[in-house]
Amino acid sequence: MRSEEHLLVEEQSISLKDSETSSKSEYIKNTSEEIATDKPRCLDDDYEVVYKRPKTLVDVSMHYCPGCAHSLVHKLIMEVVDEMGIQETTVGVAPVGCSVFAYDYMNIDMTEAAHGRATAVATGIKRLMPDKYVFTYQGDGDLAAIGIAETIHAINRGENFMIVFMNNAVYGMTSGQMAPTTLAGMKTTTSPLGRDTAFYGEPIRVSELISHLPGSFYVTRQAVNSATAVRKAKKAISNAFKYQKLRKGTCFVEIIGNCPSNWKMTPIEAAKFVDESMIKTFPLGDIKLPKGEDLKLLQEDK
Repeated sequence: MRSEEHLLVEEQSISLKDSETSSKSEYIKNTSEEIATDKPRCLDDDYEVVYKRPKTLVDVSMHYCPGCAHSLVHKLIMEVVDEMGIQETTVGVAPVGCSVFAYDYMNIDMTEAAHGRATAVATGIKRLMPDKYVFTYQGDGDLAAIGIAETIHAINRGENFMIVFMNNAVYGMTSGQMAPTTLAGMKTTTSPLGRDTAFYGEPIRVSELISHLPGSFYVTRQAVNSATAVRKAKKAISNAFKYQKLRKGTCFVEIIGNCPSNWKMTPIEAAKFVDESMIKTFPLGDIKLPKGEDLKLLQEDK
């Protein structure tokens, strides 16, 4: 049997533990109330949705590298299509290159073209269905190398569609070889010492080149390496779609894109490279704008 002394000690121990437990509970309660007071009561508030994925963009994972500009520009094009309400009347032409699977991501009618022939395919589509909104989506290999003849002749004819030209200065899909747009001195897998302009020539400024063709109606060069640049690029794409209503010629939207994988940079470094190097060779901005009387017709059409 336990002695009275043992029982007394046990009672005191139990009382002390109860006191400590009570103090701890009180501390937790007070601390929780303090945290709850400082923390926003998110669950009780009503929120307004300010952005959501456009229904024209398929909800799947894209195959592009982290930091690549293609996925962002896909989204911009589909946002414009969604906002204009032209999903059922838009036809896109996918190229051969990094964006060869563009048709998997854009929830519109799309077709695939042979390498470099996107503008030729778009010509046929637009002539057969002139009321459709038609666009090609091409990289610097597809458009400025193997497809340069189709590009120039389609624009010279003034074909009434939009060309989205992604310029990242390298051949992205095939491991980063030198492209017609590769910067002077820029290192690639086929110019490891840097592009020697005395041997390979200067990088081709496609927008400036085609702006002199009478069939080009709207020519602009934008980028997507910052929030401000993204907004301007989306506006340019929107304009190019709307100008098709005027049937005045080809709209050409060049976009300077990031290619971290082939530039051997992080996405942040690639964004800085656009500002520090790319746009020195390819200045941003509108190169050829519609005339005032043409824009007045567009306003009247609304």
